[in-house]
Amino acid sequence: MGAQLRVYKRRIKTITATKKITKAMEMIAASRIVKAQRKVAASTPYATELTRAVTAVATGSTTKHPLTTEAEAPTRAAVLLITSDRGLAGGYSSNAIKAAEQLTERLVAEGKEVVNYVVGRKGVAYFSFRGRAITESWTGFTDNPSYADAKAIGAPLIEAVTKETAEGGVDELHIVFTEFVSMLTQAPTDRRLLPLSLDESTAETEKKGELLPLFDFEPSAEDVLDALLPRYVESRIYNALLQSAASEHAARRRAMKSATDNAEELIKSLTRLANAARQADITQEISEIVGGASALADATAGSD
Repeated sequence: MGAQLRVYKRRIKTITATKKITKAMEMIAASRIVKAQRKVAASTPYATELTRAVTAVATGSTTKHPLTTEAEAPTRAAVLLITSDRGLAGGYSSNAIKAAEQLTERLVAEGKEVVNYVVGRKGVAYFSFRGRAITESWTGFTDNPSYADAKAIGAPLIEAVTKETAEGGVDELHIVFTEFVSMLTQAPTDRRLLPLSLDESTAETEKKGELLPLFDFEPSAEDVLDALLPRYVESRIYNALLQSAASEHAARRRAMKSATDNAEELIKSLTRLANAARQADITQEISEIVGGASALADATAGSD
């Protein structure tokens, strides 16, 4: 029983140390969520207004731009998947990967070849383990992305969309990320960035009760689109990166809180078992003392 008591004490000590780590990670994630939320709130209006401006230019002119014109028979689609660089965030990355797989199946069913672009080590590891091709990947900044990271991601994607499919280009650009809804809810989402869906953008504006502004374009609508569309893609990617970062921190906080709570329950359970083992040791020692005293008394009486 003494050996068993030592085992319980050693396990309690180990789990207590683990609990301190998970509690610290929970508090760090909680503090980072606030900063990430502020960045999301700051970037969303810019992305929304830039989308309205691009929509206004595209609908207010007769210019056929490759980034706003639907291909007659699209054959290739690029999918940008945003995951995390680190684990210990529950099902955050796996849910985003699952959403990307569902999108891929849908695009393949439509007869399109899917070209994969991946952000985050978790996504890269998923595709590499399965031997699936990744056109380009980016890692090392998923928990705190900057606009420079969004520009670095957007450049090859815009280049791929402007190329002909015969030269390795794509007809469509989709993005899969985790939308930050609240501290408790984060939803994996897929959206098509290019070609810009004018019907959806116009409908969203009308839903808000707003009218698309009328513009005169200088030097031309095509030049304005050439300047605006790369910024539109970059701003949308940046907003998706920020939403994913906030979702990652929220998922990690929730996972670490669950781990901390489980550690507390396990410590309580092991403490009860250790107390029972100690009580059994004390009972056994008392029984041995009483038995020894009784045997000694019997031996003394016999000698008399």
